[in-house]
Amino acid sequence: MTTSVLTDPVLPPGESFAHPALSYRDEPDFLRAVGSFVQDGLEAGRPVLVLVPGPRLEALRDLFGGDGGAVWTDMAEAGRNPGRVLSLLATFAARRPGRPARVVMEPIWPGRDRAETVEAARLEALVNLVFADRPTAFLCAYQEPALPADVMALVRRTHPALLDAGARGARECAEYADPLAVCAECDVPLEEPPGPVAVLPYTDGDLAAVRAFLAGRLEGTALSAARRSDLVLAVTEAATNSLRHGGGRGTLRMWSTPGRVHVETRDTGRLDDPLAGRFRPDPTAASGGRGLWMINELCDLVRIRSSADGLVLRMSMDLR
Repeated sequence: MTTSVLTDPVLPPGESFAHPALSYRDEPDFLRAVGSFVQDGLEAGRPVLVLVPGPRLEALRDLFGGDGGAVWTDMAEAGRNPGRVLSLLATFAARRPGRPARVVMEPIWPGRDRAETVEAARLEALVNLVFADRPTAFLCAYQEPALPADVMALVRRTHPALLDAGARGARECAEYADPLAVCAECDVPLEEPPGPVAVLPYTDGDLAAVRAFLAGRLEGTALSAARRSDLVLAVTEAATNSLRHGGGRGTLRMWSTPGRVHVETRDTGRLDDPLAGRFRPDPTAASGGRGLWMINELCDLVRIRSSADGLVLRMSMDLR
């Protein structure tokens, strides 16, 4: 393998936070650049987490002849909902406290839908916020020729430096923006349901009615019994939050689109913390946050919109 693409003066030293975006064209490009980044980390005795979609994950593992000492995770499964990736990263770091680490991520790939892409861009912005003072070097790979121009514009706003897998050197990114500003830009209006919508207002004492309402309608979908149960649990947590923090009442809506079931709750609450629900809560702590974290863990996509009009929490499950 070649020398790591990160041996460049534009980037911070290995003991500091780094978060460049890597542009690659094809699998050989990917394997050359990412492989050397992983190899250099392993040779330096650093913990390495590889979090990329399945086909590239397997190709990279084959390059190393197996695990090679790294932790290998399929982003298309573990990161299907971008809202649970920070929890995964925090768990990886917590098991190796104080040690400089390397993380490879590919959170957006060709074919990932627009809603998931926006939430993945929010994840990338939050990485800059959460890991700024931690000794972690990230390398985030993007197959640029196969991604839309507006997606690559988001990439440039969430990464302080850019690398080209086909060339030496890196450059600072002039378009890089404040993470909280990018999160605000990701709060695009949620699309309205394209077809029939089942609606249920709820208030104190109605949680059993919420569960029954959902269970009855989910029986007619292609979701397995286990995944129907997961969605009912997630929505129950969301409705409970409405009753506790959203004015004591809310409105539930449910509908389907090709390949996906959606349920959302609306109430008069507010949620101003962009990190809420993104980390496994301390079981000994008295503070809340367990419900939203559980929702992120259970659902395939979670989108939150908070405004002066109230809080919308949309939960989606893939029909798989």
